[in-house]
Amino acid sequence: MVRLAQNGRILSISIGIVYLWFGLLKFFPGLSPADMLAKETISLLTFDLIPQHIGILLLAILEVAIGLCLIFNFQLKKVIIAALIHLVLTFVPVIFFPDTSFSAAPFSLTLVGQYIVKNIVIISALLMIYQQPYGKIS
Repeated sequence: MVRLAQNGRILSISIGIVYLWFGLLKFFPGLSPADMLAKETISLLTFDLIPQHIGILLLAILEVAIGLCLIFNFQLKKVIIAALIHLVLTFVPVIFFPDTSFSAAPFSLTLVGQYIVKNIVIISALLMIYQQPYGKIS
């Protein structure tokens, strides 16, 4: 049980670092490789009600907050739910922007498509952390 707890913490911290890093990049226009894709996706999901520069700022804040909470083990269950919702929404471009995600649909992914599909691993890890019955999960 102790090893499971240690592995869960390592996974949580690792995912938190990724979230923190990717989120911080979004505070600086054009620095994130996902900048334009994120802006287009947010515009689509909000029916252009939120300006792109505000949407990307809100996304940056969300990602940094998720990252810090995962790293510091704060409100873990709630944060994992928020992260899972966020990660599911990262698949929107695969459906609505297939030319961005595939070089030859449905199997040949572009670099952007690969960037999106790798989130399956993060989703799986978060689900594993979520169901662990130990420690300070709140």
